[in-house]
Amino acid sequence: MAFLSFIVKDGRAVLYPVYKGTFERRHEIPVYDTHQYTEYLIQVVKDFKRCIDYLETRPDIDSKKLAYYGLSWGGRLGATILAIAERLEASVLVVGGMRGRGRPEVNPVNYVTRVKTPTLMLNGKYDMTFYYETNVKPMFDLLGTPDEHKELKLYETDHFIPRNELIKETLAWLDRYLGPVK
Repeated sequence: MAFLSFIVKDGRAVLYPVYKGTFERRHEIPVYDTHQYTEYLIQVVKDFKRCIDYLETRPDIDSKKLAYYGLSWGGRLGATILAIAERLEASVLVVGGMRGRGRPEVNPVNYVTRVKTPTLMLNGKYDMTFYYETNVKPMFDLLGTPDEHKELKLYETDHFIPRNELIKETLAWLDRYLGPVK
């Protein structure tokens, strides 16, 4: 929660989905190149879309100003979720990247060019999970988001971004695309 608390302290609401395969819904995630993984990823995307549906029912939430915040695995899913979920105004992908593997229907390379959401990527230059040259830069370059609405910030770190930079850049991006908190 330390990676989200600063967003709440800034006055924004946060919804934290418990996707199939995570937390109390934990089960073994199937191998990437199987039909079982395809079904699993479909369920994850459905979970996300249901979260957006729920937010749209809340009178205390401005459902016209929603953002996606993905950290690590969530940043990896960003290429797929952002291409499918049209109701988002901004996204921040932290230490994520694209791994072009799996069946064509779940391979992120087949989705990333359809992403039009303004996207900020915050990554570590020495990340051993998402390598800059093979996972991060290709994802950023292939994003279908117009150049003036996407940004990649690279830090002299590994799979963690300095907290002060994470907070500063994320809040500035959300203010830019969702408007400042009133």
